[in-house]
Amino acid sequence: MSAESLESESAPLTPAQAWTKLREGNARFVAGSTNHPNQDSARRSALVNTQHPFAVIFGCSDSRLAAEIIFDVGLGDVFVVRTAGHVPDDAVLGSLEYSVALLDVPLIVVLGHDSCGAVTATMDAFETGQMPPGFIRDLVERITPSVITAQRAGVTDVNTTVEEHVRQSTHRLVESSKLISDAVDAGETAVIGVTYRLEEGKAEIVTGFGAL
Repeated sequence: MSAESLESESAPLTPAQAWTKLREGNARFVAGSTNHPNQDSARRSALVNTQHPFAVIFGCSDSRLAAEIIFDVGLGDVFVVRTAGHVPDDAVLGSLEYSVALLDVPLIVVLGHDSCGAVTATMDAFETGQMPPGFIRDLVERITPSVITAQRAGVTDVNTTVEEHVRQSTHRLVESSKLISDAVDAGETAVIGVTYRLEEGKAEIVTGFGAL
C-alpha cells in the first residue's frame, strides 16, 4: 500500500478534503490520465477486515455512471448506493445513515447525469398523463415533484431538469434524515449535489449543505 493510502487510512478527511480527492480524480478521468489507485492485491488484502471510505456516492444506476471510474478511485475508497434516477427511499436513507454513523464518512455526494432515462420517463408521464407500468411508476412518482418545480421555473429540457432533480434529491435527503442533518450541522459531514456530463466526463457541484 502506498504512503498516501496509509495516510488516508490513519487521518480522517474533512468534507473539503474528501471533495478535493474526488475532484482531482475526476479531472484525471476527464484528461485521460487516470491512476487507477488502490486496485491491486495488496489493497484487496488490507481491506479484508476493515474499510474507511472517505466519501459516499448516491448516484443513478445508469451503466455510464460508474462512480469509481469517473472519480478515479479504488477498493475501499467510496461507499456507493445507486438507484435509477437517484431516488431516495427508506433503504437508501438507511444505507447513507450507516455510512455516516458507522463509517464516519465526511462527504455524501448525490450524483445525477444528463440524458437521465428516469427523469426523461417522468417528464413524458407528466406531459402525456400516462404512467409507466409496474414499479417504474414508483420511480416516476418520486421524481415528479422535481419535474413540476423545473416546469414552474420555465425549464423544459431534460438536462436542466436533471440539475433540478439533483437539487431536490439533495434537499430531500438532508430534510428526511435527522442523523445526516445533525452531522451536517456539527460540521462532521457535508452533502453535495453533483451533475455529470456524459460526453465531457466532468462532474460539477450544483448544490450543497455544509462547509467545503
